[in-house]
Amino acid sequence: MILFIIITESSLHEPMYYFLSMLSFTDLGLCLSTLVTVLGIFWFNVREISFDACIGQMFFIHGFTFMESSVLLVMAFDRFIAICNPLRYAMILTNSRIIAVGFAIIIRGTTALVPLLLLLKRLTFCRSHVLHHSYCFYPDVMKLSCSDTRINSAFGLTIVISMAGLDSVLILLSYVLIIHSVLSIASKEWKKAFGTCVSHISAVAIFYIPMISLSLVHRFGKHAPPFVHTLIANVYLLFLQ
Repeated sequence: MILFIIITESSLHEPMYYFLSMLSFTDLGLCLSTLVTVLGIFWFNVREISFDACIGQMFFIHGFTFMESSVLLVMAFDRFIAICNPLRYAMILTNSRIIAVGFAIIIRGTTALVPLLLLLKRLTFCRSHVLHHSYCFYPDVMKLSCSDTRINSAFGLTIVISMAGLDSVLILLSYVLIIHSVLSIASKEWKKAFGTCVSHISAVAIFYIPMISLSLVHRFGKHAPPFVHTLIANVYLLFLQ
């Protein structure tokens, strides 16, 4: 509905709404990526998936997750320009640059996953093939291997830090600069300016807090009961979508 309204309503053809449509697109893609296996388990009790299909699902799940992180970063930059340098807002965020940013987000979110998933395909799986999640999640699948997974783990951690980790730091930096800027203006204008950022801050919190929780469970909850992993994974999916 958000995408339809933004496309059909000409008054919404502005950078902020373009970025909102990108966010909606990534959420929709992530939802569709997980919908097949989640509904298959809960509606039809289909509890099996081939390894290649699992690899494909991981590509889309992690790809759309990284894209969403990038979109949230771009939205933070949008608010930074709109509040700290409003006179140059239209000059900086032109339609051509927004299109280029959109392509950059797609390329950034997908290219790093190709070598990561190729490294996963080289592993040998000889343990239990039972996943803890209702969808294929890279750390969950990697734990089922009886091969040496140190390279996979290190490369996966590097990708997460260089993408979601870097994005979160830059988003935090953007809001530090925004707060520093709005504190120097009049009190009434301060509320108005910062009020436009509240929805974005909420979206950032909803995205990163469940992601961090799921990562911590995989890193430090190795001896936790299986239902803990399943619960956190489904909560992560619920809040993210």
